[in-house]
Amino acid sequence: MSGVSVSLWVKAEPFSYGALPVTPHPRLNFSNIKKIVIYAKNKGETGFPLLSYSVWKHIACNKLHLTEDLAWMYFSSCHLFCDSVSPVERIEWDEKFVHAQSQAKADSLRLKLSVDTYKMVLYLYIQQLYRVSLRASLVAGDEWPTQSSVDLEGRSTPRGTKSMDDHSHLVFVQNHLSEMLELLAEPDSIPRISGSQPGNLSLRAIEALSCLLDGSIDKFKSLLPLQEIATMPVVHVHSGYSKVNKTFSVRIFQTWVKDYLTQNPFGVSACIASGVRLSWPFAGDDSKSDVVSSTKRGKIATNANIVPKANTKGNKMIIMSQVGKQTVARSSGTLEMSCVKIHRCHYSFLYLLSPLRSVTIEKCRYTTVVLGPVETSIHFSNCENVTLIACSRNVMVSGCTLCTLHLMTPTRPLLLGGNDTVLLAPYHTHYPRLEEHMAKVGITAHLNVWDQPLCVGPDHRDDQPIWELLPVQEFFTFNIPFEITGPTNSIPGGLPSRYQRAVTQRQKAIDRWQKMVKDAGLTRDQRKEFQSLVETRFHIWLAETGHKREVDSLVVPLQTTKQ
Repeated sequence: MSGVSVSLWVKAEPFSYGALPVTPHPRLNFSNIKKIVIYAKNKGETGFPLLSYSVWKHIACNKLHLTEDLAWMYFSSCHLFCDSVSPVERIEWDEKFVHAQSQAKADSLRLKLSVDTYKMVLYLYIQQLYRVSLRASLVAGDEWPTQSSVDLEGRSTPRGTKSMDDHSHLVFVQNHLSEMLELLAEPDSIPRISGSQPGNLSLRAIEALSCLLDGSIDKFKSLLPLQEIATMPVVHVHSGYSKVNKTFSVRIFQTWVKDYLTQNPFGVSACIASGVRLSWPFAGDDSKSDVVSSTKRGKIATNANIVPKANTKGNKMIIMSQVGKQTVARSSGTLEMSCVKIHRCHYSFLYLLSPLRSVTIEKCRYTTVVLGPVETSIHFSNCENVTLIACSRNVMVSGCTLCTLHLMTPTRPLLLGGNDTVLLAPYHTHYPRLEEHMAKVGITAHLNVWDQPLCVGPDHRDDQPIWELLPVQEFFTFNIPFEITGPTNSIPGGLPSRYQRAVTQRQKAIDRWQKMVKDAGLTRDQRKEFQSLVETRFHIWLAETGHKREVDSLVVPLQTTKQ
């Protein structure tokens, strides 16, 4: 292949946010997924090449024995990560769902949706990423899988989320490529020897595989779809493509993919190795400050310098690691529509006020995270005493303890295994460009199911719930303490009525107190003494509650530069 430098790699997004970090349902195995393809093709236009939700619902509920909620969750997640739908189209869909006056009408809307059949079966197959293998554990020298959490049916599953592990994604595809291609292969016209691979792959099948694999022919200067690379004249001899039949030989194509499969050049490892460190100022960054000089400075890096500008979607990344006892406030071009990884931050306040592609928050403690709207998904895992304030298409929570989530989401929050004492609360803040950013990622304020989580796993019992709604008496609105220009001046969609009543009553109490002070007839000296007393008591309260550090850290303004 003279003049062409082919590289193929595994996309991070489908595995990081599409594969649920629980052991998949026992019926969601290779054999049954293969039967899905056969069944879908036999259903005609409603099953192939596009799989309608009605056919999938029948397969999932009646044949695989999944719940209807899980069936819709898998279908909608595949639709999100594998289909190119514009933000405007997503908002239009959500608005139609809002105006459905009954559950029957809402269900009829769902039945109109469809996804590519091959993409759906691949999406279902990659759920095997979290299947526990006792045989692999024995080979590795471990008596049993360790650090286990729980899955859909009570079986153990690795606690590590693998959401930041590019290597595990690569190894999975290398080890399972044969079965993945068998799911996509066309039936042979002549009988095969038992156990041999099926013969051909259609262009549609390769296009579906491009949802999981990406490629380049010029050393990552630009990206091309898998099917476009595989059918290039200088490549198709090696990839097994026949111009006459417009199909690929499974055996040759598999060998070609494995030969050129490499580590993701835009993944976490590459970002750390080849990215650039961002000089975002932390609150209190002053060489004269004893507090800051004694605190280990966190690391913030991006791969925006190496990602082709035409292919930033799902590839541009920002990593924030080990930010401790700091406040970071940012709204910038580099941050906009990036995949953000927040890792091991503690006792910090993070304001990332730009539209984002996806977010992982992992192993953080005693931290407040305020995010701009997230286009795809937030994976919130293994955190303790973290407050998350965000609007996102999807939210996935696993292994979190004593965490509070203030959410605006059109999709039911997914509570997986290992959680304990999770508080769900309505989205309770705004900043001037919020609605503009929401429109950019395709989220409307009119459809918000923050209080309807989908609980997956045996630790979600009615007599011992691991989550609850934030009590009304503990609810306060959140003010973002930075100056930004823009038209949004209130919480989009408003607050739920019971929380709004609590805020209104609290404001009335403050107004009565101010009126009482005004009508008390205090002299000038008495007013000064009273003001001094109130300020003293306020500072004591700040110190006792730990809010003093938060207030002191706001000396650094919100950064809105291009970096």
